[in-house]
Amino acid sequence: EINVNRFFQAVETHPIIAEVRKEADQKANIGAQWHTDHSYDEIPAMGSILYAREVPAVGGDTLFASMYAAYEALSDGLKQMLSTMNAEHSSRHVFGEVAYSDRDLDDLGSRLGNTDAATQDAIHPVIIRHPLSGRPALYVNGDFTVKFENWTQVESQPLLDYLYAHARQNEFTCRFHWQQGSMAIWDNRATHHCALNDYHGQRRLMHRITIDGEALQSAAA
Repeated sequence: EINVNRFFQAVETHPIIAEVRKEADQKANIGAQWHTDHSYDEIPAMGSILYAREVPAVGGDTLFASMYAAYEALSDGLKQMLSTMNAEHSSRHVFGEVAYSDRDLDDLGSRLGNTDAATQDAIHPVIIRHPLSGRPALYVNGDFTVKFENWTQVESQPLLDYLYAHARQNEFTCRFHWQQGSMAIWDNRATHHCALNDYHGQRRLMHRITIDGEALQSAAA
């Protein structure tokens, strides 16, 4: 079962709802890097639901990218190579103690906690077969993918960087503009998302629910 509040503060009286908050005087926001939720879990999240409680007058949109489209646009040769590969994902370098000491995140630590609980590591296929649609999708992301299985991080990084840049091309993306009361529901197996941090001096408060998923299978299986 997904622990939605392992690192996020829970909404009082509603423990399955996580609070995603940035105050007007805070600099760092949560989710600014392209990612898919909970890829560091052995059984990743199927989907996420995000509800806007308070939004800035300008900015704070969320970008989404299709990993179906990203996969389809790869060359046949790269598709073939990636279809045989797995990648390691981890929560440590985003939510762990090292992450906080390595970056200037003002008081982000007051909104994200339990650094000692950042022990999740998982291995997933680089190209998954979506369990419902049956379509292949690219499944690596800049927040949580550490390296390819049986590769070093140094060897992995150039190809990972290429795949991240490829996946966020404009033709694969859309932009969701929030209003108070807006709700977005997305499939974490088929999309990446990132939250824009372009509303300095304004408050943004969102409530998030995470939907349990199932183990991911290789598209080559």
